[in-house]
Amino acid sequence: MSNFIKNANWRYATKKFDPTKKVSDRDLETLKEAIRLSASSYGLQPYKVLIIENPEIRAKLQPVAWGQSQIVEASHLLVFANITDFGDTQIDEYIENVASTRGLPADTLKGYSDFMKSKISSLPLENRNVWTSKQTYIALSNLLNAAAELNIDVTPMEGFEPDKFNEILGLNDLGLNTSLVATIGYRHEEDATQNYAKVRKSNEELFINL
Repeated sequence: MSNFIKNANWRYATKKFDPTKKVSDRDLETLKEAIRLSASSYGLQPYKVLIIENPEIRAKLQPVAWGQSQIVEASHLLVFANITDFGDTQIDEYIENVASTRGLPADTLKGYSDFMKSKISSLPLENRNVWTSKQTYIALSNLLNAAAELNIDVTPMEGFEPDKFNEILGLNDLGLNTSLVATIGYRHEEDATQNYAKVRKSNEELFINL
């Protein structure tokens, strides 16, 4: 069995974190790099990731996250926020980054830039916001896998009120929207969930061969 599969069997959505155990700065940097290197549509990474340690902020967020204890007990709280009204400006910034990183004249990328704008900027605002929100889930998957390799627990969370998160964190003024939340840290020995057998569909139920 590969290490990847072993890690996938080891991880679970931790229900109770040990608040005395903190993720080290070194491991946090590894997790950040895993998120940064995540795949995204066109490579645009249309989101930001907030890393919140401040206990006062987390205490304000807990009531609007269904009161879940992970929000305040985990080592760190990560908020994946998709960029709202993503369009020409962000695409131009990406093209500048490509040109700088690869040592290319920006005008040689005009065709690619125009293509992306024709496919993205022309979409209705609601569709664009749904698209950027979906991209955050790809980044989350990289976080889950990298954390499992380090024996760091992650709980992905959709149980929260996005509008309230946006208000508390001041995201509306930044053109951002809370898409999903993840807490990272170390499972508490009292979390009985870690002993449950993992329940998944069988290969026969899940896959269709054509």
